[in-house]
Amino acid sequence: MTGRVLVVDDHPSFRSFARRLLEAAGYVDVREAEDGASAREAVRELRPDVVLLDVLLPDTTGFELAEELCDGPEGPVVVLTSSRSAADFGGSVERSRAHGFIAKRDLSALALARVLEGTA
Repeated sequence: MTGRVLVVDDHPSFRSFARRLLEAAGYVDVREAEDGASAREAVRELRPDVVLLDVLLPDTTGFELAEELCDGPEGPVVVLTSSRSAADFGGSVERSRAHGFIAKRDLSALALARVLEGTA
C-alpha cells in the first residue's frame, strides 16, 4: 500500500499509534491533524487518498467534516473512527458520507483495507 493517509484525532497517543500502524503496513505518507481546522488545511496540502477521522473533535464533528471533505469529485475516502461503537451514534454513521467506520480498538491495516474494499 502506498497511499497518502491523514489521521485526524484530538488524542496525540492515538494519532501516533495509528500512524505507526499504517506505516508498518506500507502506507508511505501518513500525516496527523488534531482538529477540524488543521484537518482542512492538511487535506488541501497533502491531498490524501484516505482520511481516518475521529467522530468527536474539539471544534467540529467527524460527521460535519466528512460532509465537507466528501463534497468534491476528487475528495478523499473518509473512514470514521471512535472509541465508542458505531451503534452509539444512532444512524449517524450510516447516514454520513463516510465510506465506513472502524472502532479505535479494532483499528488495523486489515480492518482499514476491508473498509476501503467495502467488505467490512
